[in-house]
Amino acid sequence: MITENLKSIEERIQQACDRSGRKRSDVKLICVTKTKPIPMLQEAYDDGQRDFGENKVQEIQNKLPQLPDDINWHMIGHLQRNKVKFLIGNVKMIHSVDNGALAETISRLSCEHGIVTPVLIEVNVAGEDSKFGVHPADTESLIRAIAPLPGIRVKGLMTIAPYTDDPETNRPYFRALRELSIDIDKKNIDNIEICELSMGMTGDFEVAVEEGATFIRVGTGIFGERDYKQTDDHTNNNK
Repeated sequence: MITENLKSIEERIQQACDRSGRKRSDVKLICVTKTKPIPMLQEAYDDGQRDFGENKVQEIQNKLPQLPDDINWHMIGHLQRNKVKFLIGNVKMIHSVDNGALAETISRLSCEHGIVTPVLIEVNVAGEDSKFGVHPADTESLIRAIAPLPGIRVKGLMTIAPYTDDPETNRPYFRALRELSIDIDKKNIDNIEICELSMGMTGDFEVAVEEGATFIRVGTGIFGERDYKQTDDHTNNNK
């Protein structure tokens, strides 16, 4: 099943790239693996996938030692400061930075490990009360506050669009995030490189690709429906 699903997802990504005049290499597929068992992740790995995303720190901790060490782990869920210590040095990127205190914690612990941690700023473009993320109007000021911090590097923006049966309804949110990223990038803020857009999930990733996504986060479309009894996080789901 996973092999066939990945092939289908790949074809749809390519078609979305073709429609929007983009290169397939411009878009990275993150396999969202929350609640999924190791054999399913291994199958995706065997099919060539190397970028896996998790919403919970504990799942990364549990899965990381059981899988090949060339996997790029992405933290895509809400992150509490007291959990940051478990991620530093173990993840490729943190997609969900939405406040200065969290950024300072990532900075401090990254410096202690002698590394620089790439992060994305999570923006609540749709203004949903159930979602985390900084308000679009406050995004630039947050980035300016983070920019001088050592050990952390802002690489772009992330958003979680509303759930919808019609992916076209999310196009304005993806477009708004892209326009915000362009606007901030033009400011040439020191130590900031706004080159990544993490947006789009199983139900709307094609529209996200058409609007400039460089990371898409697909779980259900690859691994099937999840058993949400295994997770207590229903408000910030990336699927």
